[in-house]
Amino acid sequence: MYLDSFITSALLVLVATSIAVILFKYLQLGSVLGLLVAGIVVGPYSPGPIATEHVEDVRHFTELGVVLLLFLIGIEMKPSRLWAMRRDVLGLGSLQILFSGLAIGSYFMVYQQRWEVALLIGLTFALSSTAFVLQLLQERGEIASKHGTTAFSVLLMQDIAIVPLLAIVPLMAVTTGPESVATARWEQVIIIIGAMVLLAAFGRYVIPFALNLLARQHNKDGFLLVVILAVIFAAWAMHLAGASMALGAFIMGMSLSGCRFRHQIQASIEPFKGVLLGLFFVAVGMSIDFRSLALEITLFAQHTAVIISLKIIVLFILVMAFGYSRKIATRVSLLLAQGGEFGFVLFGSAKALQVIDDTTFIHAIGIISVSMLLTPVMAHLANRLTRNLSEAGETASDFTDSIHNSPDKKVIIGGYGRVGHAVAVLLHNSGVPFVAFDTDPRLVLQGQNDGFPVYYGDIGDLDLLNALHTEHALLVVLTIDHGSTAERAVSHIRNSFPAIPVIARARDLASVSKLLEAGATHAYPEALESSLRLGGLALQILNIPQEDVDLLMEGVRSDQYKLVEREKPSTD
Repeated sequence: MYLDSFITSALLVLVATSIAVILFKYLQLGSVLGLLVAGIVVGPYSPGPIATEHVEDVRHFTELGVVLLLFLIGIEMKPSRLWAMRRDVLGLGSLQILFSGLAIGSYFMVYQQRWEVALLIGLTFALSSTAFVLQLLQERGEIASKHGTTAFSVLLMQDIAIVPLLAIVPLMAVTTGPESVATARWEQVIIIIGAMVLLAAFGRYVIPFALNLLARQHNKDGFLLVVILAVIFAAWAMHLAGASMALGAFIMGMSLSGCRFRHQIQASIEPFKGVLLGLFFVAVGMSIDFRSLALEITLFAQHTAVIISLKIIVLFILVMAFGYSRKIATRVSLLLAQGGEFGFVLFGSAKALQVIDDTTFIHAIGIISVSMLLTPVMAHLANRLTRNLSEAGETASDFTDSIHNSPDKKVIIGGYGRVGHAVAVLLHNSGVPFVAFDTDPRLVLQGQNDGFPVYYGDIGDLDLLNALHTEHALLVVLTIDHGSTAERAVSHIRNSFPAIPVIARARDLASVSKLLEAGATHAYPEALESSLRLGGLALQILNIPQEDVDLLMEGVRSDQYKLVEREKPSTD
């Protein structure tokens, strides 16, 4: 039964995904697996109600989620962080892609006429699912463990490797004659390189200039629209050049990685990425054609088993060769044995350009999807196999510089005016790490000129707080002189990160009451504190004992300033 109404189809998808995600999260199998199963249930190849028969169109649209994911990967890709993880990222990660790709590619040479196509298939299957694995590790609290950080390093290198793989797919398209092939490839390379350079310059100079103007005007809607425009423009430009849209988004993200607006950009894009990437996994589930796979079920099962086995063997040997224990090698190899979400993009591009045929594409999509379905099972298997293996010194503190999930613990300062600057100076002189945010570009620039990590961002934005991984913060200090924003920030922090203490600045006692009611740990009325300071100095000059002055000040503060509070307006 096909449901032609858009609203009916949307309702069906939302019901299926809600139930599936809740159920699979409860079973500790991960929300991504739930989204895949939900897609299977409402897809055109299931016996039940069908959300849409235009699965390919849906998948193409939801590939914007992959585009946004690669943009966010790019915006967080800093050379310093890569250098800190260079051994595992560049060494282990590169060798895993190379040897896994060669092993799987050698296997597929039996089934492909061109060795280049077999190698492309092998390298694509060598990739694992960044979104799937990181979410699984995060849900289990294992992202900072040794096997978690090792797996993350390999995934990071795979994310980097996607870029050249995306670029070479159009170059493998079949053309007429050897000369035309060589000429077309060189022309394509020049066009792609030119587009990459132009996008890098556009992201480095034009976009930050536009964002700076909008930030000065406090135009949040315009800021968001320009960010989305930058991503879509980059994707469109690379698509027009003959490369993947995701490649353009990655370059745009890399170009903006040093921009002082990058945290707010990240917070603005994250909700759209989450929705579209979730729908992308649903579309992937819809794409699994069980009827076609059933026609060659033996060959499909053989391909799936061989690919998973080869990846496990290669990863296990390499991880052991890099000096890790059998426990870590077992967990990493089983955790990264599935196919990656970017395989859908690569195989889709290869199919569109007739690099691979329809049968190969159907099998490839099915192999990636089924291997994702098997990942939680393999993760449980890894835990059982390694349960009796002891690993000395495996703690969460071994790794704190993961790009996505284990940032250094620091203080977050909301606002970089005179109060925020004073707090920043005191923290800096005490050796306490911090990061500060303000919505005034001039104050942000001033803070960066002071040599402090000050960025553009609205501290009252929950998406920004999530992007900052506030759950790892030591403390949040709110110095902003805007009551509603401060209250909103306190409320978000208290509801989403209840363990994090919050100190807030307030104008008066009424503001103090509102902030404390919203959940602030401490709130200090700026004007009254200045008055107490002046009064205390006056008493000291009048030779009142220091102990008595301190006792009086402490009593006023502990009694919520009631001693000095005015009960009604006065003209005195």
